[in-house]
Amino acid sequence: MLVIDTQYMENYGAHDWDGEGECPQRWKFKGGSCYKIMNTPRNIDPEEIVEIVRGSIEKNDDYSREYILGFHVESEDWLSEFERSQQEYEGRIAYPEPSRDYSELIAELA
Repeated sequence: MLVIDTQYMENYGAHDWDGEGECPQRWKFKGGSCYKIMNTPRNIDPEEIVEIVRGSIEKNDDYSREYILGFHVESEDWLSEFERSQQEYEGRIAYPEPSRDYSELIAELA
């Protein structure tokens, strides 16, 4: 599986913005996600997959931003730190990281 790590930021200046003039800028880092692309073909460079899905992951507007920090290849049973902590403390994963099957994702983007 290919795991794509992101950083999410929220513009706290936009909460009270009336939409007129320049949007106030008060960006706060709010964590991120580990997007899991399951069943990735071994014969495709992971960087190519990242570029294919970049537009469906990254976001940048006056209110929030999410951008890719990096990626890594893991086994299909890999859990993020967030998922592992849920498993350890709650006995289950109530909030899994976003995941998609490679072939379904490619079909959607085509």
